[in-house]
Amino acid sequence: MKQTRFDLNNDIAWCPGCGNFLLLQLLKETLDELDVDPTNVVISSGIGQAAKMPQYVNTSFFNGLHGRALPVATAISLTNPELLVIAEGGDGDMYGEGGNHFIHTVRRNPNIVHLVHNNMVYGLTKGQASPTSQRGFKTPLQTEGVILEPLNPLALAITLGAGFVARTFVGNRELTKEVIKQAIAHKGYALVDIFDPCVSFNKVNTFAWYKEHSYVQGDDWDASDKLQSLAKSMESDPYPLGVLYKNPEEQPSLTEMHPAYQEEDTPLFKRKRSVQELTALME
Repeated sequence: MKQTRFDLNNDIAWCPGCGNFLLLQLLKETLDELDVDPTNVVISSGIGQAAKMPQYVNTSFFNGLHGRALPVATAISLTNPELLVIAEGGDGDMYGEGGNHFIHTVRRNPNIVHLVHNNMVYGLTKGQASPTSQRGFKTPLQTEGVILEPLNPLALAITLGAGFVARTFVGNRELTKEVIKQAIAHKGYALVDIFDPCVSFNKVNTFAWYKEHSYVQGDDWDASDKLQSLAKSMESDPYPLGVLYKNPEEQPSLTEMHPAYQEEDTPLFKRKRSVQELTALME
């Protein structure tokens, strides 16, 4: 296993064979290859097996409430735009409990990278259907099978105006690293939906299943055509992998649009506070 500056020698509380191990290693390798300073990275997560990942990376992190990684990541990015801010968690955490935050984070366009471990099941709470579970998928709660259509996060993000939307699979190491690198380089909100098998509670969507039911986009794919990308995001079985959409026109990030940065670009945490002005405002 490749050694990086982001390694931590601590015990990892995941099931043997979990796809999270692969994604953890790939993220550390990606950051190391980009020569990112570990002190300039902050990872925000919520609750869940995937959301434990920041605890295993040699960076700063905030591990908060279920579904609340995105607003925290947005606040961190606004307070210190010099940081690389990553929000990460599972499909339940990000698209279920965090679904409302997902929608409005896309609209706000903060300068953050959003990594979602998509294993089509709730892993921490032992196998309930998640927003991305497929119809017919049987669980301890959905004993007759899931009756709802799965959420399509890629189509949703493109429709809401996300400037960078991608999907990858942890079984494809080089593609995953390349997609994350492009997401980091993108200014504004970047979604990376990552097929990441849960070996304990999803015996259907396995490593072999994801490999057989997905394909990598060819080099001739034009990711700048929004309507074409939206149509591509609607494909399933097989699912397209790679950068599905990248806005060819650079959009202003939330930091650039925010009133606090219109007249001064000094990060908020470096600015001096005026007790007199605060007192007058409160009065």
